[in-house]
Amino acid sequence: MGSKKEFIDFMADAGVLTFGDFTTKSGRKTPYFVNTGNYKTGMHISALGDYYAELVVASGEQFDALYGPAYKGITLAAATASSLYRNHTIDIPYFFNRKEVKDHGEGGSLIGYKPKDGDRIIIIEDVVTAGTSVRESLQLLKATADVTITALFVSVDRMERGTGKLTTLDQLNKEHGINVYSIINARDIIASFPQGDERIEKMESYLV
Repeated sequence: MGSKKEFIDFMADAGVLTFGDFTTKSGRKTPYFVNTGNYKTGMHISALGDYYAELVVASGEQFDALYGPAYKGITLAAATASSLYRNHTIDIPYFFNRKEVKDHGEGGSLIGYKPKDGDRIIIIEDVVTAGTSVRESLQLLKATADVTITALFVSVDRMERGTGKLTTLDQLNKEHGINVYSIINARDIIASFPQGDERIEKMESYLV
């Protein structure tokens, strides 16, 4: 699909990767922000699906279904499943959740594939900062059936600090045994800019 630099350029062109003074959902001040809500065209979602699908295939993970947490994970999971079939002839079901449980019609909180005992599930997310939404997804999925969540795939690993010396994603791996994969990470973003760029200095300070 392309190099990490090409993906970073893709994010910047879409207005997804921006630099300035921001506050993350966890309340931490950050010199850069990844707003995946700015992906909004057919080309954007098609390319994203291809990037994710290539990452999933390259990981070698074995799984029975893809799960996309509401809201941003919904389109990501659908696009990834579509690309897996279109480009890799892998036909795997996907599903996602509602923020509010539906009490009429088919009911329930999950739409699409209905996970069953023994299923291996992978989660398709946009960006993980504090890991709160991932932990919520784990609780929801475990309450649905006796499934195993084998891996988490994200577009950007911000390499945020968790508790202690571990990053958030390393902590998720340690606590829940989930393998974590990212298309790029914060270090890749830093490496894409020339030395001396003030954005590098700010990101380096942020990661310390």
